[in-house]
Amino acid sequence: MTFKTPPLLTSALTLTLLVGGFSSAQTVTVTDIISRLDATQKSAKDLSFRLSGTGSLDGSAQKIDLSVQSIPASSLARVVFAAPDALADNIVVVNKTEVRNYLYLTNQITVTSTAKAAGQAGMTGLDFSQISNFAALLKNYDVKLISTTGAVGSRVYGLEGVPKSAGTNDGKARVYVTEAGWRPTRLQLLDSAGKVMADLNVSNYKLNSGLSATRLTTLPKDAEVIRQ
Repeated sequence: MTFKTPPLLTSALTLTLLVGGFSSAQTVTVTDIISRLDATQKSAKDLSFRLSGTGSLDGSAQKIDLSVQSIPASSLARVVFAAPDALADNIVVVNKTEVRNYLYLTNQITVTSTAKAAGQAGMTGLDFSQISNFAALLKNYDVKLISTTGAVGSRVYGLEGVPKSAGTNDGKARVYVTEAGWRPTRLQLLDSAGKVMADLNVSNYKLNSGLSATRLTTLPKDAEVIRQ
């Protein structure tokens, strides 16, 4: 149940409010946007959000719905699936060294190194090892600004990225970022032919709500652990 797309979006979601903004006379560059994403990333104690929309899985369009909680300073993230049905109640926990994937149907936890998980790009084309560090992930891509919409103070910038390393992936990713809080609002994954394979919206975005590492890393104690 995978589609081959770059894992750009996986970490687009670690942002908070940055004081100040661009004046209407300034020309905004990709470097400007990434720098502000990086700054907001470093200032967030914790964050949570929901990703929902549709994706092409097993050759058919299916609903995708997942929630993300993250403590950026610890490179710690927790992802809980609500849809598609085949992944419902599955949980992914990521830290600096490993990815723990709880499989609800089998009550098993597979443990994979972050390096190996990045190469596999997760279950749905998402690189969960990078899900809480969008700015760092972008450094591995050639990124260009493809659109700017809205009024000053609430403009939305569309970024498109392709991997710098040949053969890493054969698709693209688009991330739409609002300057009102410097956070992503929409994420798209495209295949090598330019067909949209996933279209996801970001909602329920919350910052500094008091998330703890214990809360993010908790998994069923009776689950079988399998190291890969």
